[in-house]
Amino acid sequence: MLKITQSDKDKSRIWTLCGRLNGPWVAELRATWERCRSEARSNVIDLTEVISIDERGENLLREMKKEGARFVARGVEMKSILAHLRSKSNPPLRKSLAHIDCDLS
Repeated sequence: MLKITQSDKDKSRIWTLCGRLNGPWVAELRATWERCRSEARSNVIDLTEVISIDERGENLLREMKKEGARFVARGVEMKSILAHLRSKSNPPLRKSLAHIDCDLS
């Protein structure tokens, strides 16, 4: 389950996500993003309460970043995902890590 809360602060819209960004919840966030993203000058996505992100969720975050979203995160895993989104690398982090695991065998 994913809870999406929006609040406005100054000229920014804060998107607070809580739960899992995977499965059907990725489509729910995408639909909400497409409907509401242009209502604020800047969008800040707060991932501090997200406990897991799958590959589709990571791809959506990458798209949101390309459209100007900024992110707030806490924890090693979320910060690693955000660092990977900032890199020029296109494959999702999970595919990159799976490839590394295979090479170590």
